[in-house]
Amino acid sequence: MQAVLIEKPYKFVPPITQTWPGNLALKLGVHKWLLKSREGVVDCEVRNADRLKASVEAGHGVMLTPNHCRTTDPMAMCHLSAATAIPFYTMASWHLFNQNARTTFAIRMMGAFSVNREGLDKASVDYAVGVLQNAQRPLLIFPEGTTSRTNDQLMALMDGPSFIARTAAKRRQKKDGGKVVVHPVGIRYLFQGDLDRACEGVLAEIEHKLTWRPSPEKPLVDRIIKIGDALLRLKELQYGILPDNSLTLKQRQNGLVDRLLHPLEQEWIGEHSDAGIAIRIKNLRMKIFPELSRNTLPDAEQKRRWRQLEDTYLAQQIDCYPEQYLTEHPSVDRILETVGKFEEDLNDRCRIHGNTKVIIDVDEAIEVSGKRDRAAKTDALMDQIRARLEAKMFELQSESRMYVARSQ
Repeated sequence: MQAVLIEKPYKFVPPITQTWPGNLALKLGVHKWLLKSREGVVDCEVRNADRLKASVEAGHGVMLTPNHCRTTDPMAMCHLSAATAIPFYTMASWHLFNQNARTTFAIRMMGAFSVNREGLDKASVDYAVGVLQNAQRPLLIFPEGTTSRTNDQLMALMDGPSFIARTAAKRRQKKDGGKVVVHPVGIRYLFQGDLDRACEGVLAEIEHKLTWRPSPEKPLVDRIIKIGDALLRLKELQYGILPDNSLTLKQRQNGLVDRLLHPLEQEWIGEHSDAGIAIRIKNLRMKIFPELSRNTLPDAEQKRRWRQLEDTYLAQQIDCYPEQYLTEHPSVDRILETVGKFEEDLNDRCRIHGNTKVIIDVDEAIEVSGKRDRAAKTDALMDQIRARLEAKMFELQSESRMYVARSQ
C-alpha cells in the first residue's frame, strides 16, 4: 500500500500566497522537468485556454475540475497556468505535505493547500470557498479524489467540489452579484514510443513472479488478460472465494470488493452500503483512521486497523480496472495503462517509459447556482461536470493510436 495515510494528527497547511515564487518556477520550467522525470512527458499541448482567460477577465470565481488519471496531473496543469499567465490554488491531499520539507515548500509555492481526505476538514473547505468567493485565483480540484491510471474512464466523483462551488456562489451573489463558474478540463496522455518494447519487461517480470515462463510470442492483449485473470484469482483465493468461471469480470470484482468491505462496514457503520466503491472506502476510512492518526491505540489494535485499511486500498485498486477496457478499444494507451497498473499494484511503483505527450483541454464554463434541489437523487452540478468530462475524454480518446501487433 502506498503511503497515502499519515499516522499523525492532521493540521491544515495553507499555500504560499505570493505569486512570484510560482511564476519563477514556471518560467524556469520546473514543472516540465518533473513531468519528464516522473512520467516521461516530453511534449504538451494546451487547448482552449482562452475559455479560462475569459472567465478570469470577467471577474468570476473559477473552479477547474480535471479528470485525475496520474499523480503528475497537477504538474501537467501547470502548463495551463503557464499558457494563460494565471496562477492557481490547488486542493491537495495532506500526505503530499508529509514527504519532506523541500517538497512541502515546492507545492505550497505553486499554490497548493492541504485537505484531509480521511476526515471533515472545515479549514480546507473554508479556504477553498474563500478563494472562489473573492475570485482570487482559479481553484483546482480533482473531483475523483484519487488517481485511477485510467485515462478513458472516470471514477465516481465526490460531492465536495459542488458544496464548495455552491457555497461560494451563494455568498458572491449576496455580496455583489458576482458569479462562480466551473471549467471541466480533460487531461490526456499519449504514449508515442514502442508499445511492445515498453510492455515486455514488465510482463516478463510479472510472469516470473507467477512462476510462469515468459511468453513474448503470445498476442499482447491475450497475454495481459491472462496475467490479469491470474492476479485476480490469487486475490480471490486469499480471501476465500472459490473460482467460478460462470461469472463475468465485473461480477468477480464486485464479489471480491464486497468480501473486503462488507465486514468492515458491518463493524464500523452497522450496515452494508450500496454506494459507489470510492464513497464506501471514504466512509470507512473516516471511521477507521482518526484514532490511528492520534497514536493512542494499543499495538495490536493499530496493526488490526492497518490491515483493514490495506483491504480498503485493495478494493480501490480493483475499482481501477474497468470491464472490457482492453477488448472494446485496444489502444496503445489503454494497454500501457493496464500494464502500468499491474506493476504499480504489485510493487507500489511504475517504471517510466518516456516518449509521452500530454494534452490539456479546457471545456466551456458551467455557471454555478447557489441553490441545490434537495429532492433530487443526485447533485445536478456534479452530474454536469461528469457529463462534460466524459464527453471531453471520449473526444480525446480518438487521438490515441490503436495497437497493431508487430510481425513475429
